[in-house]
Amino acid sequence: MFGGTGGYFRLDSWILANIVQLGTEKFCGLFLNRSNDPCGRQFDQMTQAARSGCANNAEGSARRATSKETEMKLTDVARSSLAELSGDYLNWLLRQEKVPWAKESPEARAVYAVRLDKADYGADVVHDACAHILTQKKKFAKWLESGDDEVMANALLILIARVINMLNHQMETQGEVFAQEGGFREKLTSIRVGARSKQEDAPSCPECGKPMTRRQARSGRNAGKAFWGCTGYPACKGAREIGEMGKAKESRESNDSN
Repeated sequence: MFGGTGGYFRLDSWILANIVQLGTEKFCGLFLNRSNDPCGRQFDQMTQAARSGCANNAEGSARRATSKETEMKLTDVARSSLAELSGDYLNWLLRQEKVPWAKESPEARAVYAVRLDKADYGADVVHDACAHILTQKKKFAKWLESGDDEVMANALLILIARVINMLNHQMETQGEVFAQEGGFREKLTSIRVGARSKQEDAPSCPECGKPMTRRQARSGRNAGKAFWGCTGYPACKGAREIGEMGKAKESRESNDSN
């Protein structure tokens, strides 16, 4: 569900974030004007926050194949952007001396009760995903197409909260996978260490026990001379002279120059 480039098309969080973005653009177009937003800053801020919640979620999912760490960071940016947008809607209500619907109110419960259909795409994923978003958006038309700023703001607050909750679950899953498998850099390091450990006659490091690899000093009195260096370098600077497997050579100068 979360993997691969374009996998975000099937994420409920991405689908609902698109509905939030479309709803926010409509809200801003209807209710922000020269009187209450003379410089257009709030319009830009709200629409950009809504876009970020959608775009960073998508980019994070697309980056999964190359960097788990980047995926988690982008998902967090999406979550933070939507939290900022939620604050803008709360401020809108407070400016009018109104409060958001209580969670257990009939109005709020009605919005929470609307569930998304499962994404079922054919070969043309982009076309089918966009059609799916519009179909799901119609489920919220009672509120998002009402033309009433209080109703729209409250409904969007609930939808934003739902997306943030979904993103929280995504980050938990991403964190579990990262803890178990590591990220892209960790996997590359593991591959390199594994390859080095297969070198013929490579000894173990006298300092940490990791496999060693052939290196060549680039400067100093040992310049040009080959030696065994720890694959854990620079964290470990253990070294051995080639041909003296049983004797540890603690030559920081040689390792530092590599």
